[in-house]
Amino acid sequence: MTIPVQVTFKGMDASPALEARIREKAARLERFADRIMRCHVTVEAPHRHHRQGQLYRARIEVVVPRGDIVVTRESPRDHAHEDAYVAVRDAFDAAVRQLEDHMRKLDARVKHHEPALLHGRVARFVAGEPYGFIETSEGQEVYFHRNSVADGAFDQLKVGDPVRLAIAEGEKGPQASTVHRVGKHHPTP
Repeated sequence: MTIPVQVTFKGMDASPALEARIREKAARLERFADRIMRCHVTVEAPHRHHRQGQLYRARIEVVVPRGDIVVTRESPRDHAHEDAYVAVRDAFDAAVRQLEDHMRKLDARVKHHEPALLHGRVARFVAGEPYGFIETSEGQEVYFHRNSVADGAFDQLKVGDPVRLAIAEGEKGPQASTVHRVGKHHPTP
């Protein structure tokens, strides 16, 4: 997805090279937050009556679901901001940190539940193939593959062995996404 980016220059001539850098940095924001709706960047040169060099100000507004990120980088004591590129770089660095914080807060609100583990028994294997079928305690037959067996224990399984499993929907129906052998260290409840 391409983020819609608006670039505004105030108190200075538009710079195609600086605008290209801004658009490049805005495109990288997608790595830190999905569903960015738009980004508005303003680069402003201060009034020209300063005794020392001009210190540029960069302001970034990033609109995301459930909140907006606003960053203003103006540092009257930081003479690195006499370069508009440095002011823009510092503003985007701050925007990335704020986006990461925002996404962490959103992730904390959404509880991630591990899939409930079901109980079953190995029903059968397909001869010469790295897969078989498990019958759940509810009587459902579920496909499982060697790669879904935890701890590489596929070769230790036998028909009738009790197992715990998590089920996911596969291309051809339900299949075990994770299978754990049940033994003396993992008894069935």
